[in-house]
Amino acid sequence: MNKVERAIIMAAGMGSRMRPVTDVTPKPLVEVNGKIMIEDIIEKLERNDIKEIYVVVGYKKEQFGYLGDKYESVEIIENKFYDVANNISSLYVAKDYVENSVILDGDQIITNEKILSKDFEKSGYYATWESEPTNEWILEVDEKDDILSCSREGGDRGWRLYSVSKWNSCEGQKLREYVSKEFEENNRDIYWDDVPMIIHLDKFDVSIIRMNSEDVIEIDTLEELCQIDSSYSKFLGEK
Repeated sequence: MNKVERAIIMAAGMGSRMRPVTDVTPKPLVEVNGKIMIEDIIEKLERNDIKEIYVVVGYKKEQFGYLGDKYESVEIIENKFYDVANNISSLYVAKDYVENSVILDGDQIITNEKILSKDFEKSGYYATWESEPTNEWILEVDEKDDILSCSREGGDRGWRLYSVSKWNSCEGQKLREYVSKEFEENNRDIYWDDVPMIIHLDKFDVSIIRMNSEDVIEIDTLEELCQIDSSYSKFLGEK
């Protein structure tokens, strides 16, 4: 059994699909039903005894400074490339911490904090089965749940990838190596997940970690935010 020793929370993006809310507030710091999203994640990590937490910031970075004061477990890492590169840049600046880690986005709601537990069997991504056509990233797996392929364009059915993943020491070393390789060779217009899931999938031993669809809520757009917290409906007319 592997154990998570640390967490990397991606929080550098501009959240453009949630404007105008994110014109003022970085997406991970948006309050949803009375709770700031990234704070809720930090507190659930701490309750799972994960107390080495790296928050990668970029857009409106100064607004995240208080987290290091409020939570002893939090260290802020600045991504200076956030506005000129995709999110591979965020993992690149945090590459020294990927071994024995859980990597997740700071702009989602973890409704089942058990998925943030320290124990895990194999490196991989949390996923849910989708029986209807979807535009989300879809994974093909074998009978052992090992990942065989990934489609960024979605598909008619398959395992939907969520932005919560766990990495043991061996696979974490590979992740650091190949993320560094792609970034330093100027392949910067990609998601970091492209590295282990598409570009170098054959180099990784990764599987899906099954969960229920209600365990994680990913909020990508203003419309999705309004569905969860109706107080933001007033912004719909400002788009």
